[in-house]
Amino acid sequence: MRVPDRPRGIAPEGWSRWLVPPAALAIHLAIGQAYAWSVFKPPLESALGLSGTASALPFQLAIVMLGLSAAFGGTLVERRGPRWAMAVSTVCFAAGFLVSAMGAATGHFWLIVAGYGALGGIGLGIGYISPVSTLLKWFPDRPGMATGIAIMGFGGGALIASPWSTRLLAGLGSDAPGIARTFLVMGLAYGVFMTLGVLLVRVPPASTRPPAGPAGEVAAPGPRLALPGVSARNALRTPQFWCLWVVLCTNVTAGIGILEKAAPMVVDFFAHTAAPVGASAAAGFVGLLSLANMLGRIVWSSVSDAVGRKNVYRLYLGAGALLYLLIALAGDASKPLFIGCAAVILSFYGGGFATIPAYLRDLFGTYQVGAIHGRLLTAWSTAGVLGPLIVNAVADARKSAGHSGPELYSTSFFIMIGLLVVGFAANELIRPVHPRHHEPPAPAGPPRAAAADAKKADR
Repeated sequence: MRVPDRPRGIAPEGWSRWLVPPAALAIHLAIGQAYAWSVFKPPLESALGLSGTASALPFQLAIVMLGLSAAFGGTLVERRGPRWAMAVSTVCFAAGFLVSAMGAATGHFWLIVAGYGALGGIGLGIGYISPVSTLLKWFPDRPGMATGIAIMGFGGGALIASPWSTRLLAGLGSDAPGIARTFLVMGLAYGVFMTLGVLLVRVPPASTRPPAGPAGEVAAPGPRLALPGVSARNALRTPQFWCLWVVLCTNVTAGIGILEKAAPMVVDFFAHTAAPVGASAAAGFVGLLSLANMLGRIVWSSVSDAVGRKNVYRLYLGAGALLYLLIALAGDASKPLFIGCAAVILSFYGGGFATIPAYLRDLFGTYQVGAIHGRLLTAWSTAGVLGPLIVNAVADARKSAGHSGPELYSTSFFIMIGLLVVGFAANELIRPVHPRHHEPPAPAGPPRAAAADAKKADR
């Protein structure tokens, strides 16, 4: 089967831009399954005799590969277009489940690590950045909302995958053969679902007159290089890129520190109160944080369209630091206060992911924004190590010293406050990119390549 290329993905006359966000959601809802990996940990540990640390390896490698594939594949995604990128993501992500199924069936855990972690992780990274540039070109008037809709899917993917995985394991078995069958079903189902996004996505025409949507609505992407843009290579030479790297890294570190240890944290925090938190309530707390993460991606990114990207990051980082301080000072005095503050912090965590593509577009234009976004996601990989490491290392050290309850986490909360203050300062340092980093403006009239693309699309 021939992988779809860019020319055949150009939107025909009358194509509605509102068909593009569902295409992006088809990819992000699927790859968002990564947040539900914990469902597979207990059955894998039991069936294959793994430790908790070993059973986390596929997820950890997948997150590392997400950052690396997004960083190194971003330029290629920009060059080949979203249909090619989504097709590659579909093949890699679905194949990762199939290889994992083989590993579970044969009892070779390394195949699960290689399949879900390495191959599936490449699908995660390429799929995560695949629709970003296209959405920004279709929705120049509402870039935060457009990318928020898509990236919301990554946060909400676990809300679908977690109960679905649980039911499959209950019906097909939680032993090695049952896990293999579950991986097989999920791989095939995700492959079909993601293919819908591949077939649906389109890029805006290169002509200066945008296509009209339903009821005369105009999607105004404009010409591909109508405004000054910055290449991915030049973006790395700007202080704005590295300030944004620090902003994203600190915001994600603060959120993922709670998210990764949410269930045991809420149990430990209120262990010595009159109403300690049980296992089922802790699971409900995790679900609430996942919902806040998902909703934050669409709500806060849409707010950024009205108040500006810099202002909304002031909220994420400044208010996030104050909420951490409130939790640390209140201790176990109020359960609703702890839950509410944690939920808002996780909404900032999700909102940070959804807003960053629009922030990049504001600073660097849409020329190679997908490639720039891919390189920036190395901040996510770094935060994915830093956040859990800070919270777990501090908690383990405090527990060894005989502490319990909120004392296990107070030091790590103050560390998070310090990181958020650093991120806030980095955000304040961001200024418009100097014109010397801009690409030359597009020549008058449609370029030959664009004209050729349009001719092919009309066939």
